[in-house]
This record gives sequence, C-alpha cells and structure tokens, in this order.
Amino acid sequence: MKIIKSKRKTISIEITSDAEVVVRAPKRMSDKAIRAFVEEKRSFIDKNINKMKERKESLANIRTITDIELEELLVQAKRVIPDRVKYYAPLVGVEYGRITIRNQRTRWGSCSAKGNLNFNVALMRVPLEVLDYVVVHELCHRLEMNHSCRFWDNVEKVIPEYKTYKKWLRDNGDKVMKEFA
Repeated sequence: MKIIKSKRKTISIEITSDAEVVVRAPKRMSDKAIRAFVEEKRSFIDKNINKMKERKESLANIRTITDIELEELLVQAKRVIPDRVKYYAPLVGVEYGRITIRNQRTRWGSCSAKGNLNFNVALMRVPLEVLDYVVVHELCHRLEMNHSCRFWDNVEKVIPEYKTYKKWLRDNGDKVMKEFA
C-alpha cells in the first residue's frame, strides 16, 4: 500500500491497473486514522484488487497489431471517421473544426474548445454503432464541454441507446486498446 499525503481535504483510495492500493490523504491526517479508513474499506479494496488482477490476466494474451496493420487502420480511419462526423454533425446541430486521427493510449476521442476533434485509430476495431456513439459524444461537446445531464440528453437525442455502447466500451475497450499498445 502506498500513502500519498498532500494539501487535500478528503481521503481516497485508488486501485491501480497493477492492483496496487494508493491512499491519498490530507497532510495532517494521522497514520492511525488512515489505517482505520483503509480497514473500513477493506471489502471494497479486496473486491477491486481481484477485479484488476482478473482484468490484467484477461489482457495478457492479446496480440498487438503490427506497424503495417496500424498504417492500414489509419488509412481506413481517415476515410471512415470524417464521413461519420459529417453525417452526425447536422443531427447534433453543430459545426466542427479539424479532425485528427491518432493512436492514443487511453482516450477514444476528444473535442477542443475550438471545435477540433481527435479520434483514436482503435475505433476501427469496434462495432460501427460504438464508433458512432463516440463521434456523437465528441460532437455533443460542441454544445456542452462537460458531462452534465444536458450533455447526456443531447447524446441521447441522437443515439437513444447510447448507454449500451458506453457499456460496450467499458467492458471491451481495454482489450481493444491493448492491441495498440
């Protein structure tokens, strides 16, 4: 267990992808109080350590794509994703700037304040409905640069079953991302 004390007001527990426990606590909190908090959260910690270990095992045998496959997917993404953005932008009711395709480690997409859109080439390895959800998600950030209820209402107007695709990414996204590691 790793304890990090800083100028914060609350205590939190993080279980890293390597199943390490990290406790972040206020500088003035005593070690005894930290230990008591950790003990109180023991079942949460144990459950999530096991989840992370299972996740790590499930990712262990995933084949990484080759450089040639990556180049082919980039070509495909540069053709497919802008078409999907062009299709969905009027449905969302927004305009957008530049579209960039990258091989990102953690994000499926992002939207800058200027309206530039970034997408992960790994989207070429997900179902089209999931790709469309990510496109609409990023376009909706042109209306709301947050994840408020209004933001999700905007997503739902265009993709009523967005929760299904969001869950698909949560359940399968790390396996897809691992292919690009």
